[in-house]
Amino acid sequence: MATLDYDEVKPRVTIIYDGQPHEVLESHVARTQQRKPQNQVKLRNLISGRVIPATFHATERAEEAEISKGEAKFLYASKGEFWFCDPADPSKRFKIAEDILGDSAKFLKTNTIVETKIYGEDEDAQIIGVRLPIKMTLKVTECPPSIKGNTASGGDKLVTLETGAKVTTPLFINEGDLVVINTETSEYVERAKE
Repeated sequence: MATLDYDEVKPRVTIIYDGQPHEVLESHVARTQQRKPQNQVKLRNLISGRVIPATFHATERAEEAEISKGEAKFLYASKGEFWFCDPADPSKRFKIAEDILGDSAKFLKTNTIVETKIYGEDEDAQIIGVRLPIKMTLKVTECPPSIKGNTASGGDKLVTLETGAKVTTPLFINEGDLVVINTETSEYVERAKE
């Protein structure tokens, strides 16, 4: 594994800190009078999700974490458990905890292919993150009726999607419409062409 100097610990770099993988969220190299420079960083634990501050001095080095990527196909959710399989071999099934999925869990629908972040190798390998496609097309299942003449203010309304997620959309969206949702911001993008 690669080792990084104190000033190479920058945002979006993944390092081993206290024996666990952490993603660097912020970094600032401070040079004060008569002192050696130090790098003040904010780290997010990729297993627990906790954000902590840390300081790397000029003499310290950090070990870069090796995170590999993979693919998984979403099968179903039951009682807080989210079941996936290997897209190439559906018999290889596994579950991913809801806290690892985070907010993206509300946009998962059957047969969605997701990107997984894997830490460790072979038997020690564990999935520490899941990334959905940035834009997904979902069907509107519940929607309050549009009131004619109520579009002058460019209003919006709260609709329910096929996955159970609630999203704010423009007034012209109706029940049964397909809409494109940005899974990173949880926002409506456009009405999908059928």
